[in-house]
Amino acid sequence: MKIFVGLGNPTPEYAATKHNVGFMLADKLAEKICASPWREKFNALVAESFFDGEKILLVKPQTFMNLSGEAVAPIMNFYKLDAHDLTVAHDDMDLPLGMIRLRPKGSGGGHHGVESIIQHLGGEKNFPRVRIGVGRPPKNWTVNHHVLSPFTADDAEKISAAIDQLVPAVLCIFKEGIDAAMNKFNPKRAKISAENFAERI
Repeated sequence: MKIFVGLGNPTPEYAATKHNVGFMLADKLAEKICASPWREKFNALVAESFFDGEKILLVKPQTFMNLSGEAVAPIMNFYKLDAHDLTVAHDDMDLPLGMIRLRPKGSGGGHHGVESIIQHLGGEKNFPRVRIGVGRPPKNWTVNHHVLSPFTADDAEKISAAIDQLVPAVLCIFKEGIDAAMNKFNPKRAKISAENFAERI
């Protein structure tokens, strides 16, 4: 069993903001693998499906970003999952807008949602990350203003393209593992289009 957690904030006013790109990717994955309807469970919205013969649990915590671990840890404990079974997707200001990067593990890097998950998993950091670049705040903007603001029309197109590329990347993590996915989808590595990869899985 694999669990994919897309980070974001609940309630409609945050739906289109930069902090919610993890939710956007979770929704796209749910469509791709024909997941069950979202239902409330463990302070989260949860959907289930199967991919390559393995059960996949998609999760959108409803605790607000800074408390994401309060939703993730109970799910991990209930299903008795290890860290390598977990993949977390989140926005990243250190990457240019629309850039994607996969990582096998690491610290929270200042992202409060990831830090909350690490804390509630007892300090465990060895789970894959799917990072979606949202760029740095404009001059005179605070970090909160930046991540809680919606995308411009042009930027929304770049994010949509990034999410389309990440769907097969996440499926590659499920099927072949994080190292294979990094080799195929990280920038400066071999680039395979979403269409070509989809034909191979």
